[in-house]
Amino acid sequence: MRGGRGARKRTAPERAAPEHESFDEDMLREVRALFSKVKGYSRPEGVEWRLPDPGVLLTEPPHAHPHLQALKRSLNTVKNQLSDKDLETWHQHTCSTNRAGTVTAHLRTTANAELCTQAWAKFYEVLGTFDLLPAEALQRGELLSVHLCEAPGAFISALNHFLKSSGMPCDWSWTASTLNPYYEANGRTHTIADDRLLARTLPWWFFGSDNTGDIMRQEHLLELQALVRRGGAGGVHLVTADGSFDCQEDPGEQEAAVAPLQLCEAVCALMILAPGGCLVLKMFTLLEHSSVSLLYLLACSFRTVRVFKPATSKPGNSELYLVCVGFQAPEQLRPLLAKLVRLYGPDMTRRGAVGLFPVHCIPESFLRQHEEVCVFFHDLQVATIKENLELFGRMGSEVKDRLERVRASTALYYTQHFQVRPLMRKSWLTRGVSVSGISALGGVWLRLWGGQQRQQRGSFNERQQQRTHTWRQHLTHTPFHQWVEGHCSHADGLDVTLGGPAEAYDLHAWYLLVGKALPEVRSSPFCEPGLLGLLNQALAESRGQEVKVHGVTAELKEVPVCFGCVTTSPHSVLAEVCSLPDVTSCLVLGEQSWWGVSLSLGGVSSSVEFSPDPCPTPWIKPHPLLHDGESTYQLDLLRSVLAALPRLPQGGALVVPLRSALTRVTAGVVLALHLCFRSLAFRCPSPGPPVALVCVGYASTPPRLRAQLEEALAEMQKLKGGVTQVLQIAPMEELLRGDLPHFLCCLNAAVARQHLHLLLDNGS
Repeated sequence: MRGGRGARKRTAPERAAPEHESFDEDMLREVRALFSKVKGYSRPEGVEWRLPDPGVLLTEPPHAHPHLQALKRSLNTVKNQLSDKDLETWHQHTCSTNRAGTVTAHLRTTANAELCTQAWAKFYEVLGTFDLLPAEALQRGELLSVHLCEAPGAFISALNHFLKSSGMPCDWSWTASTLNPYYEANGRTHTIADDRLLARTLPWWFFGSDNTGDIMRQEHLLELQALVRRGGAGGVHLVTADGSFDCQEDPGEQEAAVAPLQLCEAVCALMILAPGGCLVLKMFTLLEHSSVSLLYLLACSFRTVRVFKPATSKPGNSELYLVCVGFQAPEQLRPLLAKLVRLYGPDMTRRGAVGLFPVHCIPESFLRQHEEVCVFFHDLQVATIKENLELFGRMGSEVKDRLERVRASTALYYTQHFQVRPLMRKSWLTRGVSVSGISALGGVWLRLWGGQQRQQRGSFNERQQQRTHTWRQHLTHTPFHQWVEGHCSHADGLDVTLGGPAEAYDLHAWYLLVGKALPEVRSSPFCEPGLLGLLNQALAESRGQEVKVHGVTAELKEVPVCFGCVTTSPHSVLAEVCSLPDVTSCLVLGEQSWWGVSLSLGGVSSSVEFSPDPCPTPWIKPHPLLHDGESTYQLDLLRSVLAALPRLPQGGALVVPLRSALTRVTAGVVLALHLCFRSLAFRCPSPGPPVALVCVGYASTPPRLRAQLEEALAEMQKLKGGVTQVLQIAPMEELLRGDLPHFLCCLNAAVARQHLHLLLDNGS
């Protein structure tokens, strides 16, 4: 846990600074209105809002509230006018009309904020608007917060900035949970790739015993509750939950799609909050019965519940935040939570077939207030979209000038109203940490094909059409289509070398990580997400031809070769190694037939030895979407490397055939070899294995390293064929250090390109 102390006493927010007086009153009124988008719920006198009996929980179909459904139809009618707008063009336009659109840029130049994103600005605004830090916790000088669905970590960073710059004298401890971006079976559309903060603060992130980070799993809920209890603080003082899904393909049903996640987040918060604690929960539109029921649950459990649209939240979207202050833990809540925990999971409502509460259990007085809240935020969003449509493509200079003045005034108002002070870098969460993270690998993609792929492009209508496209059709819409389609002008890997042996790694910090077995490799810390997604689609669509494209037959000439590419033959790879002046022997893992070489050929001397057993086949048949994530493959790979290292003399070379290095386990094996050899390189022989890892200049195997690898091998053997597998043999912090991530990204990009190019060339 990380603590934070300050020296200054926080004072009440100051009124707008004198500079605002230079703007006309209408403009200042407009700016202030941006920060006043809040509505609340209050129990009428003499009316009790009481939680229903647990027996009626999740038993009846959800109610379609007529007035709320009319608002939904009205909103979707307006949103449908955006269906033919190009996403990027529309985004640029709405950014220019967003009155708070320059706040984040202003904060970056004035506040020295860590991870200063729009999410940072939103949560700092929430902190400055509501009293979320319980006075009792501050008086004791201890504050505990838990942040659900938190990646990339901007809420944590904003809270750190708020505490330290405000001078609140307390020891702050925090824990965060999110879908693990390093768990390879988590899809790229559900995880956040920006790991600038996460990679540097991993000990504070909780991913559960299965390592997925899935808050919708019952085990995750119970394990997080146990973790909080071990903290001994009597509960959590502040819970934030910022979860959502990518709903660009069906924006009209965003609220219903995210409802199961929001219910899980709320149940988790109610299970871990201390009396008097606070919850900030992201929601959308609030028009479905799922939202009505959830809000009633929270209104009965907290002293106050308010719905807030931060000024720094994009005004045209449906995003809202529930700000729940003063957890009261009513007596009726305990049995209700007990039932919710028993049923906890992504299908608590049976895919929307049942509602949390029957409608007759929700008082009419609450429903009336809820309708007023929904009308208020519906009208704000509709007005914004209509204004953006009216100004699209026909914004005059006078309107532009006024908008720019409002935007500048809003940014200034924000920093002064919320007293945003600069924070010295030594007070950042990531002070003194050298891990760069996968988000720093943009230079690799820029060099290979001109930059990272944007996930969403074109209009909504165009994206709907693209959903039925084949992988070839998708390829034409990606930034790497020319890179894949064009023939190689030089062999892959010639300009990428990993120097060693590495000495700065702490082998005593290594540990094994076991989690849920990988069904597929859908993401990787060491591959561009769009490229891996395209490769998986291509492999899935080409399964009928996988023997033709990926298998090795008895006749090597049947292995696909692109004669238009400049490639490296297996023979030339081995000849290159043997020609190095200080290489006296070369051990090659795998069957000699895999490499298709004759030792009598020139350049490959008798110093080359093949070691076929127990090296696993490097081709990805019969589970192509597992790549190098197949547990049996990883077991045999590690066993073969461990068997090979003692056979090498000083200065010897080792050639290891690989499927890829997408997983943390294979990356850990590469790191282990990096610790033993002077240099590592890779080649993509054709025909032959997908990639050959060439290790030159064997020095030694550190005893501690060998012990770690043997422990990993024993654990893999124990778990073989089970529901769990070893996911990591070296800490993620170690895998993200130095030049290793760059090397692995280049290797995986070369493998992916080779697969895609051959599939394209073979008409699969």
